[in-house]
Amino acid sequence: MKKVEFDILGMHCVSCQKTIEDSLKKESGINFVSINYNTNECRVEFNENIISLEKIKTHIKSLGYEVKFSDHENHLDEASLLIKSFFLSLIFSLPIMYLAMLKNFVPSFLLNYSDILQLVLASFVIAIGYKFFKVGFLSILKTKKANMDTLIALGVGSAYLYSFLAVIFQRVKIIPLQHLYFEIAAFLITFILLGRFLEAKAKGKTSQAIKKLLEISPKKASVIKNGKEVEILIENVNVGDLIVVKPGEKIAVDGLVVDGYSSVDESMITGESIYKDKQIGSPVVAGTINKVGTFTFKAQKVGKDTVLSQIIELIKKAQTSKAPIQSLADKISAFFVPIVLIIAILAFIIWFLWTDDFLFSLSIFISVLIIACPCALGLATPTVIMISTGMGAEMGILIKNAQSIQKLEKSNCFVFDKTKTLTVGIAKVVNIIPYDIQEDEILSYASSIEKKSSHPLADAIVKKAEDEKIKLMDVLDFEEMPGLGAKGVVNNKKVIIGNINLLEKLSIDTKDKKDDILHVMGEGKTTLILVIDEKIKAIFAIADTLKPDVKNVIEKLNKIAYVLMITGDNLKTAQIIAMKARIEYNNILAEVLPQDKAKEIKKLQEKGYIVTMVGDGINDAAALAAADIGIAIGTGTDIAIESAKIVLIKGDIKDVLKAILLSKITMRKIKQNLFWAFIYNILAIPVAFGALYSFNILLNPMIAGVAMSISSISVVLNSLLMKRSEKKFEKII
Repeated sequence: MKKVEFDILGMHCVSCQKTIEDSLKKESGINFVSINYNTNECRVEFNENIISLEKIKTHIKSLGYEVKFSDHENHLDEASLLIKSFFLSLIFSLPIMYLAMLKNFVPSFLLNYSDILQLVLASFVIAIGYKFFKVGFLSILKTKKANMDTLIALGVGSAYLYSFLAVIFQRVKIIPLQHLYFEIAAFLITFILLGRFLEAKAKGKTSQAIKKLLEISPKKASVIKNGKEVEILIENVNVGDLIVVKPGEKIAVDGLVVDGYSSVDESMITGESIYKDKQIGSPVVAGTINKVGTFTFKAQKVGKDTVLSQIIELIKKAQTSKAPIQSLADKISAFFVPIVLIIAILAFIIWFLWTDDFLFSLSIFISVLIIACPCALGLATPTVIMISTGMGAEMGILIKNAQSIQKLEKSNCFVFDKTKTLTVGIAKVVNIIPYDIQEDEILSYASSIEKKSSHPLADAIVKKAEDEKIKLMDVLDFEEMPGLGAKGVVNNKKVIIGNINLLEKLSIDTKDKKDDILHVMGEGKTTLILVIDEKIKAIFAIADTLKPDVKNVIEKLNKIAYVLMITGDNLKTAQIIAMKARIEYNNILAEVLPQDKAKEIKKLQEKGYIVTMVGDGINDAAALAAADIGIAIGTGTDIAIESAKIVLIKGDIKDVLKAILLSKITMRKIKQNLFWAFIYNILAIPVAFGALYSFNILLNPMIAGVAMSISSISVVLNSLLMKRSEKKFEKII
């Protein structure tokens, strides 16, 4: 199987998208097809042994569309072409209007040839809008399905063909000249081209998130080749290359610093405005900006493997996906065009039988065809999804598919992992209880021993000593006892540091300090005891601390959903963290193994909950995948977590609330769009049919064309209004 991506130009509505998708799916060898009308992007997975890429391209072209590879300025190209076509069409249409409507002001020498002039000018306009006819009729011939271009082609074609025959018959003296409809045919195309131009511009705005990320991507890199710096294109950088980055330059690919020191602006990945120091061994990410020094790093991830490329890929996939709510609109759109054709034909027959007026009946027929355009219905959901996923990306919230947005809005149960989700995930010394000794002396003895230890808890004591600028001493006879602690000789004194089990093993008396030890352990904190010359000199309380804003986030979630914490840690520690986080005592799932977390999620689902699991995306993978919505909390390097539906790049717990708010705003906007699109079609078709004719209300085909364009534009503009809600996200905490 081979996967390819390319752009399809010439799609005018969602029915065009569906026509191409349905047609390609029928081709042997094609396994998967997904087209995004808003971005023009097509993703195809096919078997090269059965069908070639060239044949796929030829098939799409046979339907009347163009294929273009990897050009992210297509919206601009399309909009530019449409505005030129509009003005050209307008130049030819205005004289037709003048000749048809202002006969009293037309010189006699022109009036004699008015019909011929109108025919010629209208023919030029028809030529400008030839794609409506090409795509509309090819859709019928190739797929046996009508689309929106079919309706336009029939409406415009009917007006033009009738007028063309009327001119011919008059000139050969078969029948007297009847009223001509060239101005309607010409202005319908003109107005529709204007509507398509405005729609293309608006569509371009909805995909700004991807454009901004593409602009971040550097184009070149300075690579060391044979001891010299050589500037090469980014696509030619290979894994293992040594790349030099000077102040002000963008980092080309992901890698590790091997020489030099600097500070890097990583705000585009982490959202943090504070520059990150980089030294030998530090990771660097593509697209971030070097601010101070010069350094050299080794490329580890290039091309589509970089964090930035993965972000772009996730957004594109999300924008191509469909929310469940869209299925209703898709089903209606699929049946809408043939139903409209039937209604238009019935309208023509009924009015012709009643009035015996062919021109009037033709006018009704054209109006129904044009006004009934389901473009607004097709645009209602995808435009909002594009803007929503783009806004999320700008905030550091990566949404993998549209289904997650809809599910998150309905989620009524949130399960949080403890370590690295609610807590920082790094053990810290939170308290020291001294016995007849100064704290700096305690830290000096303890950190000197722990500096040689490989245990993670040792790092907490060494970090505390570094923060206090404590000098270390030499250690002799160092011995580490796994799971217990370590010992050695420091400053000619026997020093031991470890847990209570180590002290009991070494027969060190803990009777006098037992209460203090049990008190610290009772608080759910890890307890390390410092012994110097067989006397207890200090107790270290070490704990993982709660992340900032966790309490506020949980308090707000408690008001709208059932909130639980799940952890593999012991119950006592879990209870302490849960209490600080404002999670209720009965909502703690402790001592749960990673493989059993998914089972706990399924139990909640069986009770009827729509479950959102929030975890760090590594040991919670099974639970994240099992949940209705998996939210991975982590840094930019966690972005490739396949099990989560939503990734919070910055690792900020507040972004959970932002994601919920984004889902609610998104669904509200989709419902607004669908409501107005349905209402428009429900009200417009009867009016075009002539239901209000007794009140002297009848839609002229030209007005129908304007109304149809306005309806599509209004849906897109209403979607763009989502951006006005950005202040709500700033006030989330």
